[in-house]
Amino acid sequence: MRVDPYNLPTMQDKYNHLEVERAAQAHWTARDAYRVVEDARKRKFYACSMLPYPSGKLHMGHVRNYTINDMLTRYLRMNGYNVLMPMGWDAFGLPAENAALKNGVPPAKWTYENIAYMKRQMQAMGLAIDWSREIASCDPSYYKWNQWMFLKMLDKGIAYRKTQVVNWDPVDQTVLANEQVIDGKGWRTGAVVEKREIPGYYLKITDYAEELLDHVQHKLPGWPERVKLMQENWIGRSEGVRFAFTHEIRGFDGQLIGDGRMYVFTTRADTIMGVTFCAVAPEHPLAAHAARTNARLAAFIEECKKGGTTEAELALRDKEGMPTGLVVFHPLTGEPVDVWVGNYVLMDYGDGAVMGVPGHDERDFAFALKYNLPIKQVVHVDGERYDYKHWQDWYADKERGVTINSDIYSGFTYGEAVRAVTHALEQKGLGEKKVTWRLRDWGISRQRYWGTPIPIIHCEVHGAVPVPEKDLPVVLPPDCVPDGSGNPLNRREDFLACACPVCGQPARRETDTMDTFVDSAWYFMRYCDAGNDRAMVGEGTRYWMPMDQYIGGIEHAILHLLYARFWTKVMRDLGLVRIDEPFTKLLTQGMVLNEAFSRTGEKAGKQYFWAHELDIVRDEHARVVSATARADGRPVTYEGWTTMSKSKNNGVDPQALIERYGADTARLYTMFTAPPEATLEWNDAALEGSYRFLRRVWNFGHKLAAMNGVATYVQRIGAAAGFGRQSKALRLEMHTVLRQVDYDYQRMQYNTVVSGAMKMLNALEDFKGAGEEGAGAALAEGFGILLRALYPATPHIAHELWQALGYVALHGELLDAPWPRVDEAALQQDEVELVLQVNGKHRGSVSVPASASREEIERLALASEAFAKHAPGAQPKKVIVVAGRLVNVVI
Repeated sequence: MRVDPYNLPTMQDKYNHLEVERAAQAHWTARDAYRVVEDARKRKFYACSMLPYPSGKLHMGHVRNYTINDMLTRYLRMNGYNVLMPMGWDAFGLPAENAALKNGVPPAKWTYENIAYMKRQMQAMGLAIDWSREIASCDPSYYKWNQWMFLKMLDKGIAYRKTQVVNWDPVDQTVLANEQVIDGKGWRTGAVVEKREIPGYYLKITDYAEELLDHVQHKLPGWPERVKLMQENWIGRSEGVRFAFTHEIRGFDGQLIGDGRMYVFTTRADTIMGVTFCAVAPEHPLAAHAARTNARLAAFIEECKKGGTTEAELALRDKEGMPTGLVVFHPLTGEPVDVWVGNYVLMDYGDGAVMGVPGHDERDFAFALKYNLPIKQVVHVDGERYDYKHWQDWYADKERGVTINSDIYSGFTYGEAVRAVTHALEQKGLGEKKVTWRLRDWGISRQRYWGTPIPIIHCEVHGAVPVPEKDLPVVLPPDCVPDGSGNPLNRREDFLACACPVCGQPARRETDTMDTFVDSAWYFMRYCDAGNDRAMVGEGTRYWMPMDQYIGGIEHAILHLLYARFWTKVMRDLGLVRIDEPFTKLLTQGMVLNEAFSRTGEKAGKQYFWAHELDIVRDEHARVVSATARADGRPVTYEGWTTMSKSKNNGVDPQALIERYGADTARLYTMFTAPPEATLEWNDAALEGSYRFLRRVWNFGHKLAAMNGVATYVQRIGAAAGFGRQSKALRLEMHTVLRQVDYDYQRMQYNTVVSGAMKMLNALEDFKGAGEEGAGAALAEGFGILLRALYPATPHIAHELWQALGYVALHGELLDAPWPRVDEAALQQDEVELVLQVNGKHRGSVSVPASASREEIERLALASEAFAKHAPGAQPKKVIVVAGRLVNVVI
């Protein structure tokens, strides 16, 4: 394509997306168009997508996420903002180790090859990324600051060491993450997983629980309510009572276990008189004591320790228990209460023990029915009947309930009973009011290779010693190849051997690495100072943070966002940043779905089919009626719309899509088909429609180039009298739609932005005023508006047409061209068209001056050709005028 704006006839007549996109990208690269620098004279805007894991290929979720960010970036840049859109790689983690096990290559090699390939894919999408700020979390220049920050936290007491329970695979001799434990067995070996207690490092996120919760409620107005609720629930503030059941159980040393007290926490002190048993965690001291003389109980406890240890995983387990033979005493009545071991009780939550009130707790109710334990009703709701065999939701109703069967505490409301019981426990010295948190300190130690080395040296004399700052980073050997026999760092003497920083004697390095959530807890700040080798953050962070818009999947709504918020607050308290919260606005984009088809094989395994391998019958609403495999003619099962996945043979390769249709088509389709927050159901026909639309845009541009109208149109705009009737109507339509498109851009409703652009093209194509005064100028102005409206979504085609038609000579590069402004004069109508009805039936239309009086409208309606045609010679009985809409003549 020629870029000389006045040599218009040389423009290609057909849309060649490969050539168009190649030329546009070459132009932007030559200009270094997306490099961004801090500029105090401009309004800044920091828009960032969550950094991807370099798995090897982009998927359509990436395409959608990054296009949303790109549209925002380009729109704001045209509106005069200094916009930062960076990109990096969440490059540490387990998938790289799994790939190493499978392929026998170092995780570093696999990771960097994937980064290179995915970066080329992103560049092929035409994203406005400032690659000068690129980071990879596996680069020592990045993870050096993870280590530096860890040492600062260690110094402040925010980081600390304690024993932790881990999943141990006895065959592979390695620690497994919870997600690697399947049905109590190692995911790779199938060996029964053991629970082991080993030391590890934790971060005191609980010290920030109150502030984290308060800021969710008061400092995140730009976050979705759904995400804020998820954060609140995870932090989990509960007001209640911590109290003790006393006991006389002595250990083998003759001392009372726990000083003769077993503590529990409850938010339902009003139900304390309904306690019929207590349950303790398998790791509780009382459970361990009882198991020493009870082989069956010991075996049960060992069984409980298999599998995952998270609250979510335990919630899905069948609730199982076994009596210990021990009793504790009710704090108010003194009656003995049996102690059970329950597989649903977590040692890390509260004190590792719970009071069992089956009458008013659904979990306890099911447990009591299963093991034939007593159920006692102690709360009554008027009009309800208690059934000891079936749970009803009102049993747990504390709003309407009144206590019964509770001795002196009967007849109380929830609040009254809680206050009375709490006072009684306090008087006995057995309890007190307490606020508890579901949130637990963040364990960052991972007994795996591919992660940030924890900067600790173990000395036989001085114990765990921090690595001096001057010796950072502690570099991870990049050439290790995990083989399933444990952390390969334990066999790397060149890594392990070192000197104690205190005494200089031979010592050993820590081989644990950091949780990869550490890498993603602050990467967005490093983008702001990516080239700073002297400090973790600096002036760039002070300019760009807080981030104005964060974009990512709902799957990161809890842990990643919570850890990033915590890390920011610690950095603030260390004087590194001046902000409380990192993300001003958050958008969680919807998933990209596609139809999935499968067949259950003879060995019960599922076989998935690609849609092109099937003959699919659909009804008139395009819903699947049946599907058969072409290979054998046998039916397959339609599984409905599910997330795109390689394993389900329903993914779409973005690279193949770009090569066949172009990046602009892929971008346009993902933006047009659904609002950013909604799920997108893939539709090949709609994809073809997006491509056809871009061909129409190109064809219209070619037609306009032949008219040679662009070079002179600027002088004509604004002179309303210089436009004929059709040209005025076109300008009215274009500026009316532009107003809506601009509003939709501001609220990030990009699906309606695209539909607005389609309306603009329809108006341009339907223009019937060729030859009238100002026609060329109106068309050229309208197409210039369309190109700028489309540019954030389809930058390549818009850029090429902008250059070829000469708009660049009038407004400069499209990248920095001013966003089109609505011309209020164009919205002023000389005439309006009203619907004409005769006896309430539509019979045509009538044009009247915009300022016409009611009487003039009646006269023009009766004199119109449409009225004469449908009511020749008729005398009107009545004429009804609805201002701005219609005229109804009653005859």
